[in-house]
Amino acid sequence: MEVKNLMSENLITIDKDQSLSDGLKLLRKHKISRLPVVNTNKNNQKELVGIVSERDIARKLGSSKYGSMPPSRFHISSVMVKDVVTVNENVELSEVASLMLEKQIGSLPIESNENMVGIVSKADFVSLCTTKAFEKISVEEVMKTDIKSVSSDERLVHARRILIDSKIGRLPVIDSGEIVGILTSKDVIRCLIAFRKNVPEKHQSAQIKNIVVEDIMSTNIKTISQEDNIADVANILIETGYNGLPVVDDDENIVGIITQTDLLRLL
Repeated sequence: MEVKNLMSENLITIDKDQSLSDGLKLLRKHKISRLPVVNTNKNNQKELVGIVSERDIARKLGSSKYGSMPPSRFHISSVMVKDVVTVNENVELSEVASLMLEKQIGSLPIESNENMVGIVSKADFVSLCTTKAFEKISVEEVMKTDIKSVSSDERLVHARRILIDSKIGRLPVIDSGEIVGILTSKDVIRCLIAFRKNVPEKHQSAQIKNIVVEDIMSTNIKTISQEDNIADVANILIETGYNGLPVVDDDENIVGIITQTDLLRLL
């Protein structure tokens, strides 16, 4: 199967000169995690110049250099990744999956005749895992047991750094071996925006250290058993829009995590 058969043709893009606030609104409105960035050339055509993700935004908003500036002051061009990887619409899905894993990227703009015609993401590949063949593969066979996590009393700045350095979108929050919450890049972004809006600039550097994971984590936790199958995982990810699920044993202790990336690797 070629990537054109799986890609989304509903392209949501943002101009490089729009603000970070505009980008955040688009991400929330369309429930997506990445935006292709375009520039209008002399011929009034939109050309792809970059891509911006939630993780890029979290990195910018939480940096000490730009800590006190509101999102409306940033242009998308200052946050976006400029070295964009693209593929032709006729490339086979297996090649696209391998490229996404190799480059550690969550989505790829798709081109035809040097024009962007669509985008494919890890979430699109998840739909391929709902067939009967994947009912025969257990979660335990695919999940990762090397779990990046935080405790509820750890500082937000520390959790943000783990998300960025590990290139992941969510962290289980574990206290005494029990999962008590989930912290995502979206949670970090919302918190940082509210913090900048409500705390005077002169107090921000001191007060940011007082925010702990428990203050902003989500306690609405969806988990899955290691005995469940991959088709079940895929259906839950599609229904919820989550990009990963904690895996628990019979005593509700966390034993692993399974993500869109794991399904992509399986495919």
